Amino acid sequence: MRNIIITRSFIFLNRKIKRLLLLLVTIFLCARMMGETIIPDSISNPIRTGFHPDPSICRVGEDYYLVTSSFTWFPGLPIYHSRDLTNWSLIGHALTNPKAIDFNGMTDNDGIWAPTLRYHNGTFYLITTAHGCGGNFYMTAKNPAGPWSDPVWLKDAPGIDPSLFFDEDGRCYYTGNRWDFKSAWPAQCAVWMQELDLQKRCLVGERKTLAYGHAANAKYAEGPHLYKIKDHYLLLMAEGGSDYNHAVTALTAKSLWGPYVPCTVNPVLTHRHLGKDYPVQSLGHADLVQTPTGDWYAVFLGKRIVEGGLVPLGRETFLCEVSFQNGEPIFNPGIGVIGNRLKRPPLPWTPVSKTDKQNDFESSALSPEWATMRIPEQPFHHFADGNLFLSLRPEMADSLVCPSMLLRRVHSHNFSATTTMSFSTRRVNEWAGLVLYRTAKGYYSLLKGKNEIRLTKVLLGKKTIIATLPWKEKSVILRLVAKGATLTFYAGLSNDMLYQVGEVQSVDAVSDNKVNRFNGTGVGIYATSNGKQSINKASYQWFEYKEEN
Repeated sequence: MRNIIITRSFIFLNRKIKRLLLLLVTIFLCARMMGETIIPDSISNPIRTGFHPDPSICRVGEDYYLVTSSFTWFPGLPIYHSRDLTNWSLIGHALTNPKAIDFNGMTDNDGIWAPTLRYHNGTFYLITTAHGCGGNFYMTAKNPAGPWSDPVWLKDAPGIDPSLFFDEDGRCYYTGNRWDFKSAWPAQCAVWMQELDLQKRCLVGERKTLAYGHAANAKYAEGPHLYKIKDHYLLLMAEGGSDYNHAVTALTAKSLWGPYVPCTVNPVLTHRHLGKDYPVQSLGHADLVQTPTGDWYAVFLGKRIVEGGLVPLGRETFLCEVSFQNGEPIFNPGIGVIGNRLKRPPLPWTPVSKTDKQNDFESSALSPEWATMRIPEQPFHHFADGNLFLSLRPEMADSLVCPSMLLRRVHSHNFSATTTMSFSTRRVNEWAGLVLYRTAKGYYSLLKGKNEIRLTKVLLGKKTIIATLPWKEKSVILRLVAKGATLTFYAGLSNDMLYQVGEVQSVDAVSDNKVNRFNGTGVGIYATSNGKQSINKASYQWFEYKEEN
């Protein structure tokens, strides 16, 4: 009888513990759900971190769409969607046809420059420059996620940075910049306009220069966007070059063809007056969008500086409010400068699903965050048994062709990238592993070869073997950790037993310099047979990109 009482008491106590645990779990889940639904008063700036230069934006109903330059990354022209100008998701790419363009031989600073995204009468229009590989073209789509048409190349459209403007009568006008004339001062550029006949798919009628910039000695007038706001036309443009002197200027006119008069508040946005030590630099290349309630916002590019004045992420997409005073745009009114926080736009809070930071390669396709450098002439990767296989090919990261390399954008100054790889070879020319890549003349690689792991740095085109680690195992875990201006590389058999490879390195190899100028940094996996034919492959079990605080 006593044993029965003890047993019943134990069962009763056990039930109370279970109920208590269930209550605690319920409280935790409810608190977490409540925490996730707290709407912040301010948001982080930039709104698209990492490699996202030359942003262009348009609104259709309550939906906002954003596109940025992609240079020689493929697929190109990433399209992002948001409903609150804060939470963005990648919904597709406009340039997906590998036969539509040829990036071979192009430097990493060439390729797709400065797109403009517009919507008119049920159709999305995207116009851009293929610098060094074709000139200016536009594409169309009914759905911004795709599919997009093949490029419509525009003959006799000199210069770069094309944009489209649809006037109230439905006619379409092309604006762009050019410098093929005798200049009156150094770096003088002209912003010009001509009608684009969308039925004939060509420029027609008169061509007219609208401006050479906002001042008598303005340099690099480019990135023009034209708007009709109430009873006047607004011409917004970038000036000063995409570096410390970058700026946004504005001109207005009473009629479409001008004359365009510089605004009295020019430049309407810049940080060049704050000095080179200011943490956010090179603001420019802005595009405007109006919310359904009539508020105006601008997206524009900028650079964030880390220790030593380095810029490892390249140009990113920032946001600020814009108001109008006597018809002239005031950027970030009451504040003027751009910081790392801004007041949240008063739009319905619409969070999106976060992208998986780890790829287990269980599916038969890469997630849309992955890209190749230039366009592969034939597939070099495949999936099998939960692994991703890279074929070793003669092409190298140094070559101006497509190597066996898969990259994803780096979004933070503080991150780690880790992969597990199986690879063996008897040849000294075969290597596979991890890569941090900015250009063919600026990258780090942590690769496994015949009997060792090798850390290599390429800075301004000069290749240096930093360190080697003896390694005869077939499998290895490779990791890099970025903290501000420093990088640390590791290798080992497990996450709990990793060996540091070489000394702590600087991010200078992937930061802005005279060859790393316009694009941004990617991290990923890479395999090569260094100029020789090979049938070997490297197998990757998983890859994790993780941002740190």
